[in-house]
Amino acid sequence: MTQKQDHEYPGFDPAKPSTTESGARRESDANSLSVGPDGPLMLHDVALVEKLARFDRERVPERSPHAKGSGAFGEFEVTHDVSQYTRAKFLQPGATTPMLARFSTVAGELGSPDTWRDVRGFALKFYTEDGNFDMVGNNTPVFFVRDPMKFPDFIHSQKRMPDSGLRSNNMQWDFWSLSPESAHQVAYLMGDRGLPKSWRHMNGYSSHTYLWVNEAGERFWVQYHFHTDQGVENLTNEEAGKLAGEDADYHRRDLFDAIERGDFPSWTLSVQIMPYEDAKTYRFNPFDLTKTWSHKDYPLHEVGRFTLNQNPSNHFAQIEQAAFSPSNTVPGTGVSPDKMLLGRVFSYPDAHRNRIGVNFNQLPVNAPLTPTNSYDKEGQMQFHHTGNAPVYAPNSYGRAYQDAQGPVDNGWEADGALVRAAYTLHAEDDDFGQAHTLVRDVYSDEERERLVETVAGTLIPDVEEPVLSNVFAYWRHIDQEVGDRIEAAYHAAKGDQVPGGDPKDGQPDAVLGEARTNAGS
Repeated sequence: MTQKQDHEYPGFDPAKPSTTESGARRESDANSLSVGPDGPLMLHDVALVEKLARFDRERVPERSPHAKGSGAFGEFEVTHDVSQYTRAKFLQPGATTPMLARFSTVAGELGSPDTWRDVRGFALKFYTEDGNFDMVGNNTPVFFVRDPMKFPDFIHSQKRMPDSGLRSNNMQWDFWSLSPESAHQVAYLMGDRGLPKSWRHMNGYSSHTYLWVNEAGERFWVQYHFHTDQGVENLTNEEAGKLAGEDADYHRRDLFDAIERGDFPSWTLSVQIMPYEDAKTYRFNPFDLTKTWSHKDYPLHEVGRFTLNQNPSNHFAQIEQAAFSPSNTVPGTGVSPDKMLLGRVFSYPDAHRNRIGVNFNQLPVNAPLTPTNSYDKEGQMQFHHTGNAPVYAPNSYGRAYQDAQGPVDNGWEADGALVRAAYTLHAEDDDFGQAHTLVRDVYSDEERERLVETVAGTLIPDVEEPVLSNVFAYWRHIDQEVGDRIEAAYHAAKGDQVPGGDPKDGQPDAVLGEARTNAGS
């Protein structure tokens, strides 16, 4: 990355400690303020709130991440009994709930190709009788960072350079290689599932840990898994590159056409369920978004199936204006101490307020089916209103309001000093362990070979020192052999003489060229 010395405004000093936009020194660019290392985040963490609020307003009107996507309507049917774990009405045996799904890429803009190598968004809205329940996930069970303070920086690294306006592999690898917690997600992304054949042929995951509460008030930690009933299928680098040039809207077209011809895609919902107290001593921190729970420790429990059977009649009104947020919970469900989730609970609706207006929940696609009684009032584009009823609570004129006090049933305990820190480490917590397991024990020899080709290909165009050496070290921390092979393949493609090696070893330029074509994340 070329660093320019002529800056657009006076007084800019890249060597100065980072500051707020008012000039005060920032305490941290990596850690949010929480009650103890594992406790909830604090609204008075001005640095976090201002950073997220500023980030939410960077682009108008398209979404900042997840700009390119599409979706469809359908219904969710419960097929198995999980009532011992949750009292949520839409999760009770036999319940059927109308819903909306939106799939997307993360980094690309509205006009970007569907088949770039990238994480895919997997957002669901369930129109329940108790209000809307939203699940904002991805097609991967983990994520790149664990603290929302780093989320804007991560997205910035995946977007475009400030000078050329071009995507930069150097920029994204610089961020990844200096953020060890990204290793698990990057190893997943650079594998075969980084290029799904279609949205119909990929799984979805909540990634985050959520809370369920049953009728007795017992609490359970849960992670959601949506397994495609069409089977997981992926594209090769060559196929994805070809489609990017021939049909940039391939995934959008595939979903629409499948539903149009009556080939309705479906996904089976299963959950991992962890007893509430287990979280304190589990070998991995269960609220760390960069980690998964072992299926041997917490096996899957099937819940039901959702089927998409109705295309939108107006893409802009029903898909582009759809607003999903993990803050939309219903009785029997809740959030967890997952810091990224807690950041998103604020940031998602705030982004919608900026992008489509403060009354975004009044748009038909976002409106709940159940009647509302909200004291929110006015604002741009208000449609529904309460007439001349009192606009304040409490009031003496019969308009209902709540004044509950005491513990909440979908909460948890926290105690500790206010700190900026990573999570408390559990017995087997580290940044590279699960990434190593994925690469060494889950991937086959052929999948590891393709992983090496893909990663080496992303380094050829513009990755420079010291980022290049950081990337090699990053992959050796994940897996020594794979890291060595990535470096050898890179030098072979560059025609470099590697000590003890043959510059013709490794993958041919033609293969790495295809990987470079699909390197974007």
